[in-house]
Amino acid sequence: MADAEFFFDPVCPWAWLTSRWVTEVAEQRHYEIEWRSICLRMVNEQRDYEREFPQGYTRGHTIGQELLRVAAALGEAEGPAAVGRYYTAIGTALHRDRRRDELQPEGSVPGFLASLDLDLPAGMADAAHDDRWDDLLRASTDEALARTGKDVGTPIITFAPPDGPSFFGPVISRIPRGREAVELWDAVERVARFPGFAELKRSIRERPVFD
Repeated sequence: MADAEFFFDPVCPWAWLTSRWVTEVAEQRHYEIEWRSICLRMVNEQRDYEREFPQGYTRGHTIGQELLRVAAALGEAEGPAAVGRYYTAIGTALHRDRRRDELQPEGSVPGFLASLDLDLPAGMADAAHDDRWDDLLRASTDEALARTGKDVGTPIITFAPPDGPSFFGPVISRIPRGREAVELWDAVERVARFPGFAELKRSIRERPVFD
C-alpha cells in the first residue's frame, strides 16, 4: 500500500514542482508514492477554451492528455513505479530543460518520447493517439475530484490512500530540499488531517523556479 497518491497532469508546471518536493520527502522518509493521472483536458472539457483560456491552452492540455494516455498504458503494463519514472523523464524535459515547443505540432508526442531515455515497450508511445485509454484517465480524474471537490486543478495528493485526506496543492514556486522538505510535508499533512480544514490560499506568487 502506497503512503501517498499523487495525481498529476505532466504539462502543469506547478504540479511538477510539487512532485519534486514529494520525491525529496519520499527519499528521506522511505515513502512509496503512487503516481496517478488527473487530466486537465477532461477537468475543463465543459469550458470554452477559446474564450476562457489564454492562447495555447487548447494544445497544451491536449498534450497533457496524450502524455497521460501513454502513462496509462505503461502503468497497465509495468505498474505504478514505471509511471513515476516516466513522469520524472518527461517532466524534466518539459519544465527543467524547457522543451515544450517540441510538442506543439500535432502528432509530435511519440517522436518526443523517442528522444528521451525511457526504454518504453515497442509501440507504447503510439498510445498517445489512442483514445481507448481515455476511460482509464477519466476514471482516475473522477476519483481525484471526488476526493477533493471539483473546483481544483493539479496536483492532488492523498495521504494514506484511499481513505486518508486529499487536497489540491500545495502550489509552490520552488522545490524544498533536505530538512525543509520534510518540515513542509509534516505541516501540510497536519493541516490536511484536521477534519474541518477546507482551504488556505493566496494569489501572490513568484515565477516557478525549476532548477
